Amino acid sequence: MALSELYTKYNRVWIPDAEHVWKSAEILTDFKPGDSELELQLEDGTELHYPLEGGEKLPPLRNPDILVGENDLTALSYLHEPAVLHNLKVRFVESKIIYTYCGIILVAVNPYKQLPIYGDAVIHAYSGQNMGDLDPHIFAVAEEAYKQMARNNKNQSIIVSGESGAGKTVSARYAMRYFAMVSKSGSKTRVEDKVLASNPITEAIGNAKTTRNDNSSRFGKYTEISFDKRYQIIGANMRTYLLEKSRVVFQSENERNYHIFYQMCACANQPEFKGLRLLGAEKFNYTRLGGEIEIEGVDDRADMAETRRTFNLLGLKENFQTDVFKVLAAILHLGNVIIKAKDPEKSFIGSRDPHLAIFCDLMGVSTENMSRWLCHRRIVLSTETVVKPQPRERAVNARDALAKHIYAHLFNWVIHKINHALMVPGKQHSFIGVLDIYGFETFEINSFEQFCINYANEKLQQQFNLHVFKLEQEEYMKEDIPWTLIDFYDNQPVIDLIEAKMGILDLLDEECLFPQGTDKNWLQKLYNFLGSKPLFEKPRLSNDSFMIQHFADKVEYQCKGFLEKNRDTLYEELVDIMRASQFALLAGFFKEEEADSGHKIIKVTPAQPRVKASNKQLRSTVGDKFRSSLYLLMETLNATTPHYVRCIKPNEEKLPFEYDSRRVVQQLRACGVLETIRISAQSYPSRWTYVEFYSRYSILMSQSELKLGEKKQTCRTVLQRLIPDSNQYKFGRTKIFFRAGQVAYLEKLRLDHLRAACVTIQKHVRGWRQRRSFLNIRQAALIIQLYVRGKKQIRCTVTAQALKQGWAAIVIQRHCRGFLVRRIYQLVLRAAVTIQAFTRGWMARKRYKKMVAEHKALVLQKYARAWLVRRRFQTMRRLVINVQLSYRVQQLRKKVEEQNKENCGLMEKLTSLSNARAQGLEKIQALEAELGKLTNEMSALVQRAKTNSEEANQAIDVLQNDKEKLVEENKALERKLKDTTVQMQDQFEDVKRKLMEDLEREERLRKVAEHNSELQKEDSDKEIVAIKEENRRLREERIRLQTQVEEDVKTNTELQEQMLQLTKHVKVIPDLRKEINNLQIQRAEAEKTLRAQNLQARAKMNLITRQLLGDATEQDLIQRLNEEASDNNDDGADLITAFDGMERAAKVMETQLREQKDAHESQLEALIFKNEHLSKENEQLQALFQEKSDINQSIGQEVTRLTAENMVIPELKQQVSELNRHKHELESQLQDQTAEMSAKLKELSSALHLAVEEEQSQRRRLQEELTESQRRREETDRQISELQEENQQLKKAQITESQAKNTLRLETSRLTAENMDFEEQLDMKDRLIKRLQDQIKALQTHAAANQKAAPAVPKEYLGMLEYKKEDEGRLIRILILELKPRGVGVNMIPGLAAHLLFMCVRHADYLNDGNKLKCLMNNIITAVKEVITEHQENFELLSFWLSNTYHFLNCLKQYSGEEEFMKHNTPRQNKNCLKNFDLSEHRQILSDLAINIYHQFISVMEDALFPMIIPGMLEHESLQGISSMKPTGLRKRSSSVFEDGGDSSTSEAFSVSSILQKLSTFNSSMCQQGMEPQLQGQIVRQLFYLIGSSSVNCILLRKDLCSCRKGMQIRCNISYLEEWLREKDLLSSNAMETLGPLSQIAWLLQVNKTTDEDAAEIKQRCSELSAVQIVKILNSYTPIDDFEKRVAPSFVRKVQALLQEREGSSQLMMDSQYRFQVTFPFCSSTQALELLQIPSSLHLDFLTRI
Repeated sequence: MALSELYTKYNRVWIPDAEHVWKSAEILTDFKPGDSELELQLEDGTELHYPLEGGEKLPPLRNPDILVGENDLTALSYLHEPAVLHNLKVRFVESKIIYTYCGIILVAVNPYKQLPIYGDAVIHAYSGQNMGDLDPHIFAVAEEAYKQMARNNKNQSIIVSGESGAGKTVSARYAMRYFAMVSKSGSKTRVEDKVLASNPITEAIGNAKTTRNDNSSRFGKYTEISFDKRYQIIGANMRTYLLEKSRVVFQSENERNYHIFYQMCACANQPEFKGLRLLGAEKFNYTRLGGEIEIEGVDDRADMAETRRTFNLLGLKENFQTDVFKVLAAILHLGNVIIKAKDPEKSFIGSRDPHLAIFCDLMGVSTENMSRWLCHRRIVLSTETVVKPQPRERAVNARDALAKHIYAHLFNWVIHKINHALMVPGKQHSFIGVLDIYGFETFEINSFEQFCINYANEKLQQQFNLHVFKLEQEEYMKEDIPWTLIDFYDNQPVIDLIEAKMGILDLLDEECLFPQGTDKNWLQKLYNFLGSKPLFEKPRLSNDSFMIQHFADKVEYQCKGFLEKNRDTLYEELVDIMRASQFALLAGFFKEEEADSGHKIIKVTPAQPRVKASNKQLRSTVGDKFRSSLYLLMETLNATTPHYVRCIKPNEEKLPFEYDSRRVVQQLRACGVLETIRISAQSYPSRWTYVEFYSRYSILMSQSELKLGEKKQTCRTVLQRLIPDSNQYKFGRTKIFFRAGQVAYLEKLRLDHLRAACVTIQKHVRGWRQRRSFLNIRQAALIIQLYVRGKKQIRCTVTAQALKQGWAAIVIQRHCRGFLVRRIYQLVLRAAVTIQAFTRGWMARKRYKKMVAEHKALVLQKYARAWLVRRRFQTMRRLVINVQLSYRVQQLRKKVEEQNKENCGLMEKLTSLSNARAQGLEKIQALEAELGKLTNEMSALVQRAKTNSEEANQAIDVLQNDKEKLVEENKALERKLKDTTVQMQDQFEDVKRKLMEDLEREERLRKVAEHNSELQKEDSDKEIVAIKEENRRLREERIRLQTQVEEDVKTNTELQEQMLQLTKHVKVIPDLRKEINNLQIQRAEAEKTLRAQNLQARAKMNLITRQLLGDATEQDLIQRLNEEASDNNDDGADLITAFDGMERAAKVMETQLREQKDAHESQLEALIFKNEHLSKENEQLQALFQEKSDINQSIGQEVTRLTAENMVIPELKQQVSELNRHKHELESQLQDQTAEMSAKLKELSSALHLAVEEEQSQRRRLQEELTESQRRREETDRQISELQEENQQLKKAQITESQAKNTLRLETSRLTAENMDFEEQLDMKDRLIKRLQDQIKALQTHAAANQKAAPAVPKEYLGMLEYKKEDEGRLIRILILELKPRGVGVNMIPGLAAHLLFMCVRHADYLNDGNKLKCLMNNIITAVKEVITEHQENFELLSFWLSNTYHFLNCLKQYSGEEEFMKHNTPRQNKNCLKNFDLSEHRQILSDLAINIYHQFISVMEDALFPMIIPGMLEHESLQGISSMKPTGLRKRSSSVFEDGGDSSTSEAFSVSSILQKLSTFNSSMCQQGMEPQLQGQIVRQLFYLIGSSSVNCILLRKDLCSCRKGMQIRCNISYLEEWLREKDLLSSNAMETLGPLSQIAWLLQVNKTTDEDAAEIKQRCSELSAVQIVKILNSYTPIDDFEKRVAPSFVRKVQALLQEREGSSQLMMDSQYRFQVTFPFCSSTQALELLQIPSSLHLDFLTRI
């Protein structure tokens, strides 16, 4: 559509204004082509007729309010000067935002106030972000440059320009600070700090106070920051341009010389400056000319300390600093040298001038030569040399010229030294250049300096225009839009005018070649050669100046001083004096420079060459040098990707946040911002994505268009309908391009549509309200009319007789109704009294029964507790007796072993003798003895089997008797149940009968009431309805209570099932008892074997005796011996002696064997008695446990706890399995030794086993019958309780909930005490079983020893792992270096590695081997560090080792032996404590290691979570139907974004669900690794702090997120996070507290922001936000629609005033890198080390369990 069609009513335009440049007005009537004027209304209400005669153009249109305050000026629909000015003003004055984008330019307005937007937190917030993601900032430009350098491997440049005082230096400094922060190299040289440290030095020697700026840079600077391949800073280099040397000798009013001079004068009294003989700054001519000695708020002494500190930081030592200060002091003294005039043509210097003497002394030159050649000049003629005196004026100029040259040389030399200090060994890969250069300047008097500055800006502007043109072309090509040539201003003619052949600089250099050349002659040449140029003009009223039409403005230059400043000459005589100086530094300044210095640094040299030594070498003028250096600069910039920062000075008074539109528009024109706007306006400035357009203008779409599935096609269809002219927009691949004004037209259509919808809604609402009001009035009028007419009719018809009769009827009705009501009341009263009497009686009886039951329960508890105490005492006494018996058995065993040894010796001697006598007889007698022995054993075994069978039959009889008793008890309970049921039914019938009587009575009353009058009938009906409702309510209450009873029954059933499961666990005890019986049988077999061996020994003894004696008697033997005495007396004596010894030995041995047998038999009887007693105790325990099981129906939690505590049963099973294993070993050994007796023993043992199994089966059957009886009894009790509850419900007397809870609590405490007693009893039985097992082992060991094959007695595990010293490396490698967390987490217990390592530590402590223990601990710590270092990004491994390090630390504490860590240990765990070494130092090292792992673990999780936070928490639309997106047309200016040309936005990839899923992944991994809940809470709290702080920082840096709808979205997302914490049971971690600032921001975005009450509420509610943050949010608040209001500046000021009293941080950003202090609370482990098994998958076969 045509632009003129937009000039309609309600639209606004801009009209010129002398004071504010532009002012706004609203159109009152639609404009039609041909109209000569516009009817406007100004903002103050004044109406104005704006003339349009003479072909004057229409005034520029104003943008819709929805676009005002945009981040990018090119996003405005109408692009023109007033729109730019107004947008900058709104952002700067109202929103307090100083940065704004203008295409590729960053416009920075100087606030003249310190702002909290440059901290490290802000740098971290912008790091890694795309340029359009956050609000405009210098850090965003720096980040874009850094990113493009890293991504494209191309050098970058940041061009900072602007007027003096606009903030160029500060912006450049912040850019370099950003690079230093984001590219930390970590090297010891700290190159970043050195780069930043160069700024104070260059500012000290190159900055000065001017009327416009207290810290004005008086030189141009291009700083190249070099990066290596890892994009870390390795060095820097500076080029300088056009130093203002004249400031050294002259300053204008209210200005100062360079800062360094005043800093030195302020420190004149310090010892290091004493030798310079400095005075105050007010006493030197060069520092007092401007009249300003001090700057308000600046401490020159402190600045000097900072300057010297930075010198030291750069490595420029004291000698260098001393030389610099000597040169500077000499310049000051040279300025104080007094030159006097002898006559008009001569001058002289006093011979005793102190300052000249000081100058010469400091510089090492001759005083006489200086005094002479300052006032004279040598002229070389063809035949002679003439010395000519100089007038005073020329002598003073020569002195000042020397001072300027010395300072210029010093400046260049310091810059060279700084460059050398910033040069670090290493190859440069790329660089980023920061150009801090003066902007376009125009003053009342413009000279050579302004000419050079404006010339440089023309070159920069040309480069800028070409770059903008190139970017526009690339954008169109990327979006597949036909490229059209854009007409833009080309300033090449101006550049040709200056630098072309026979241009201004060429003519100036030519005139400088003539010794007698003057400024007038040069100016005349300009008029002659350039007068015809369109961009060159001659002023009409002046012959001393010329004018050039620059790109920004027309500038008039005064020609005076051009030649002198261009020549920049110094007399040769003074140069020779300086060259001959004793001061090496000064002499070096004036020596001839070598052609090639040999330096090969970053191929960058100072842009301004040093001054040559003679006039012959000074042919190169300043203009030529500047042109050459500018050419090099442009060559560098063209080879890089430029980024532009334009600094704007808002006012001349340096007032904070004051906006002078006239000054701002001048600078906008001068710095090319408006030219950028003009270029953008000629193309398609507004560029929206299809998603943004669809979301914004879906309200303009029809239903048929909305049904289209493709959003891109929908946008095309809508635009073709709304804007028929297709030239006004273009469809790209990802965006829609609009010409200027089209977005405003679409906004107008949208606003009109919304306005029409609002009007329709208002129409219907107002109509409805009017109709309702009319109907109400009409109804009221009808009622009034009815009443009036009724009264009127009554007055006409009612007589006295009628009134009398009516009154009488009323009296009769009154008495009748009173009688009826009293009768009904009395009837109800009697019924109520009767019901209350029965109810109170029933309740009294119930209380009596309850008191009796409680009394009986107390009596039962008294006897039960006494019985438990007695039983505990008896058990303890039995335990003591067992210990004593065990000790005695051990003593006897030792004696038996000693006797066995002696018997073996005697047996060997006897056997040798018997073999010598008769071998054949021995075999026969041995067989007979063996046969007799077997016969005896057979009879003994048969007798024992009969005895066991009788005992089993007796036990069966006893159990059958018990069963009969239980059956009788069951029958009695059933009879009691029937009686109770009959009684309950009778009571129920009574109550039912009473209720029926009540109903019949009510029915009679109802029938009586029917005969009354109509009014009485209605009252009776209401009463009947009420009674029926009450009955219905009672029935519903009854049904509800019955339902509740059924639910309680279900709950009781579930608890009973749990109790049955617990009972099953307890039933394991009979299995254990069975195992003990088996062991007793094996013991009996061992006893049999022992007795058999004794019998064999005895038989052998008898055999040997018979063999020795033969058939003869003792007397025959004596006679025989006497007869042989004569033959061999000696032999006979020996035989008799041997026989006597053998006989005595046989008797002793037989006696000992008999005693041993008796002892063994007594011990066996004692053991059998103990075993039987243990069985009885177990049976009693089981019976008692089953009797109490029916009471545990309401204590499910206690059941769970008891189940967990009864897990000791698996340990018993394990011990029994160990006993079985040893038993099998013993059995195999016994079978090998007694193979000949195996058949008979097997038969006997099978018979015994059958008898025992039959007994066990009978016991199990009886047990099952007993259980079934108990179940039936429980069912009967349940039915009784149900009937009782139903009866209670019918009588409306229910037990209150508090009483039920108290009863349950009492019952729970009672059962808990009983269960504790049961646990104690189980522990006592366990110890008794272990003691018996030990005794059995001892017997088995003794029996095996008698067979000469004694097996090793198995030791109880001590919870230690033994390893060899050479296996320590394998241990560390397997358990630490090569251990995979996933396998351990899935297949093994958490903390397994930590427990295994600690068991190895315990063994080293057990051995008291300090070296081994120290080596192991050091290797463990070193290996963990190595693993963490190698896998710093492995989340699972970090989680695994954080958990294991924590467990290992807890083990060291738990088993350290310190009382504070042993409170929750079991007695066995206390035995496992370390005995010999204190590992507290290693605990501290492990704690530090755990902290490091924790921080690395947090960093990995933060890196994974951080990319999801902003898209998920802030950008994702979690509330359907509430869109908080405000499309602004902001195009991504960065070439690093959307490189593929598609919509690669990651916002759609993440949502709050993604965050919750990632958090759940973290939490599940931590739980899988067995991490303690307290530590998990700390980790989650840290992650939530990252979410909160990152979100808050992003909101503070993005004004598009500051809207009411976005606040609703944020509040919804916070609720999702809170729900996740509740689901994971992590609310106690205080993680939600870290989201407090974010929650308050969400509230602040939604609350009203208009009244004083709102301001007070904001102050009260936003307690966790700083005042700076609150003000920032209020200033950044951006309405989504035109119907929302912006926050008024007055309201912001109110809130700011209220917040001034608040104390707290003034920081804008939250520190997202903050870490909460982590603590590792001690948690004792329940893991028993002695039961820990080593998985075979770990291949730790070299470890041995001890």
